[in-house]
Amino acid sequence: MDALRNELANYIPWFLAFHIIAVIAWMAGMLYLPRLFVYHTETTPGSAESERFKRMETKLLKVIMNPAMIAVWVLGPLLAWLTGAYLDPWLHIKFVLVIVLSGMHGMFVRSWRDFQNDRNTRSARFFRIVNEVPALLMVLIVILVTVQPFGR
Repeated sequence: MDALRNELANYIPWFLAFHIIAVIAWMAGMLYLPRLFVYHTETTPGSAESERFKRMETKLLKVIMNPAMIAVWVLGPLLAWLTGAYLDPWLHIKFVLVIVLSGMHGMFVRSWRDFQNDRNTRSARFFRIVNEVPALLMVLIVILVTVQPFGR
């Protein structure tokens, strides 16, 4: 296992670069999808406009958000293992925040399904408020990664 770890350690800069790219793509979707939901709530179910939002939401979720989240979840733990950061308390807190962010992703998937089936019951106001949560989580995560408080 140490031989594998040592070999993979040579690629840490590449893993980090792709992890950051995946985080940016995932966050772009996490900030944009609920905004689409805000506008979608203002359309009539079954209308051409509603169908257009359905296509936009589907492409955003399936082409950008889901693959990006998977990449984040593969590369993040890999980097933590390769660098030994999994021992740091700041990373434990970050991990919890990423779990919350993933839960938000799951909630957005549920809302997407509701819109796809013309069964949304949530208001535009709800999605406006929920739209702020990923931004707050992003700020906290970036601070934890950059400042790395609560060191070993």
